[in-house]
Amino acid sequence: MANDASAVFDTLSPAFSNGSLTDPFTPPADSSLWRKNFLLGAATASYQIEGAVNEDGRLPSIWDTFSATPGNVLAGDTGAVACDHYHRWEADVEMLASLGLEGYRLSIAWPRVMGAAGLPNRKGLDFYKRLLSRLKEKGITTSVTLYHWDLPQHLEDRGGWLNRDTAYRFADYADLMSRELAGTVDAWATLNEPWCSAYLGYGNGHHAPGLANDRFATQAMHHLLLAHGLAIPVLRANDPASQKGIVANIGRGTPNSDSAADQRAAHLFEVQHNAWILDPLLKGAYPQDLFELWPGTEPLVLDGDMQTISAPLDFLGINYYFRTNVASDGAHGFRDVPLEGVERTQMGWEVYPDGLRDLLTGFKRTYHNLPPIYITENGMASDDKVIDGHVDDTQRISFLKRHLAAVDQAIKAGVDIRGYFLWSLMDNFEWAFGYERRFGVVHIDYSTQKRTVKRSAELVAKFLKERKARV
Repeated sequence: MANDASAVFDTLSPAFSNGSLTDPFTPPADSSLWRKNFLLGAATASYQIEGAVNEDGRLPSIWDTFSATPGNVLAGDTGAVACDHYHRWEADVEMLASLGLEGYRLSIAWPRVMGAAGLPNRKGLDFYKRLLSRLKEKGITTSVTLYHWDLPQHLEDRGGWLNRDTAYRFADYADLMSRELAGTVDAWATLNEPWCSAYLGYGNGHHAPGLANDRFATQAMHHLLLAHGLAIPVLRANDPASQKGIVANIGRGTPNSDSAADQRAAHLFEVQHNAWILDPLLKGAYPQDLFELWPGTEPLVLDGDMQTISAPLDFLGINYYFRTNVASDGAHGFRDVPLEGVERTQMGWEVYPDGLRDLLTGFKRTYHNLPPIYITENGMASDDKVIDGHVDDTQRISFLKRHLAAVDQAIKAGVDIRGYFLWSLMDNFEWAFGYERRFGVVHIDYSTQKRTVKRSAELVAKFLKERKARV
């Protein structure tokens, strides 16, 4: 049976069950992670795990269209089946609970819950109601992202995020979700990584909908942030007990040399990756340095927009993966200069935990109204294999330990960080890289849909069990 949860527990190693698992993961005794109120969970996203793209009234999304277009996604992969979570959600929740994970960050598929005329799709809504209710029964904190990139295709056909009207349609969607799901969601995030939606989707075309124009990117970003700002008061009105925020991916840029030009290049890299999003949210204005990079690309901003965008947040979600070493491009921007001899992941990204600490402490200095922070994604891809029924993901264990140490350092430096979500709970559809890159702490055999808990997840579970016993 697809929902037979007993199959999940067969994947936990005997060493985990009898407590003899060797542990290179557990934080030192003085780590802030031992605090009982520091939330440790895992994250997923709807299009990456759910599958069932044509079932129960779900409409096409821009990622259905993009991934079905030859050449857009590695190996021609799509999210049509993914991890089949739509059918296997009960077993997946049991797995999450068996690992002792305290929080689960998921996203809602906009095309699954709302028709083209703006009316609710009851079958899609019922799926999320069942899922969230079960999570609450298990005592798992629920963090729900409204938009993790799967825009309904019918809205893209009308201009997508280049069309200001999409921001208002998003507010309608937020209204419906927060009315229907009030009481089952502990924290609402409006958007996941608007940088990726705007720049990768509309600036360089690497993500759906596949457009490539700097002017498109800045205008799409403005409408994304406007959508966020319009949704926040709606969420507050409909579900006042929950927390409201947004999730931004951040990038550390370091200069290739001590030259003034390279120092400036590193600054501009971080303006483009960080301040482009955080300045409007926390300062109510776009950074002017951004338009030094992209002259003449200022978005159309109407009166009142920036006040809407900069409404106070209950939390800020931060996603971090790697740093980029940059040099001046000899003009007004920067170019990547990959370092040799550094540790990298399957994605080719450098493992650089200090970047997370440095960015977080820098944000505290820059933004005096910085809200409480959750690390909403952090993790790495590796070419994991199941050998004799187990997955020994040694590099991931080391990665997580070092990045959690960086989080601890930032907390001790005064940054208000309240939780950390592993990316990802399970291997999944990794956007333009299809199914080749594995980010999960649970291995997915895509031919059989068998879940195998990796050693990293077992060690996180062991730590959580020890922490619970202490308090």
